[in-house]
Amino acid sequence: MATTTAGAAAPRVRSRKGPVAWMRRNTTIVVGASILLVFVIFAFIAPLIADDPLSFEPANRLKRPSENFWFGTDQFGRDVYSRVVYGTRISLIVGISVAALATVIGLVVGVLCGFYKRVDAIVMRIMDGLMSIPSILLAIALITLMKASLTIVIIAISIPEIPRVVRLVRSVVLSVREMPYIEAAIAAGTRNVVIMYRHILPNTLAPLIVQATYVCASAILAEAGLSFLGAGTPPEIPSWGNIISLGRTFFQISPWIIFFPGVCLAITVLAINLVGDGLRDTLDPRIARRL
Repeated sequence: MATTTAGAAAPRVRSRKGPVAWMRRNTTIVVGASILLVFVIFAFIAPLIADDPLSFEPANRLKRPSENFWFGTDQFGRDVYSRVVYGTRISLIVGISVAALATVIGLVVGVLCGFYKRVDAIVMRIMDGLMSIPSILLAIALITLMKASLTIVIIAISIPEIPRVVRLVRSVVLSVREMPYIEAAIAAGTRNVVIMYRHILPNTLAPLIVQATYVCASAILAEAGLSFLGAGTPPEIPSWGNIISLGRTFFQISPWIIFFPGVCLAITVLAINLVGDGLRDTLDPRIARRL
């Protein structure tokens, strides 16, 4: 009886300690995700916690941070706090959209290149050509050819990221394709689509998820850089890059215009990288065994 009771109690103890133990083992994921959650909440409730980011009040030009203006005002009298809060929306939309677009397209192209050698010979030369062009220059060129808008910015940033995802997925597919169970499936007459969906695709998900976090962080930085150079989102759309670009002229006398959006940008990118590093450590079995 004693043995049965102890054996029955053991699973309950493990289940209680499960989430706590997981959070202790994956501190970087918990910290990064918590920070990101705060920014996501701010983005969703922006109309409730901030004023109109485009309203001009010339009488309040270049006001220092105070109780009325938490982050101060810019050269047009606009509340920097409201602009930073609404800018969170733009950064998250760009980061998530670019990560999703580059990941989906890169996954499909990478699987096809890794599985079909004829497709690989042609498509990978195109990918190599895209990677030979600096991403920021390629994005600027695409935005210059078309009218600047949020959609165009997302597409322009996604295109340079696609080859990196393609090369990652292709490398995984090339290694998995030589496995005995794949050869057995081919010998059994299983359709290629079924093999790719059932056997190859699941093996690409772990590295792909990690890569998507890095693409998201890179896209947020790229959008800020393009906006800073005047080639990003239009001025009527508040973004962290736009705020920094407009405030650089007044940096010596009003440093808060650049400081607050710059800090938010750095913290967001750091949080995404923490999540990516944590997922890499968790999903990579070689690293997970050491932890």
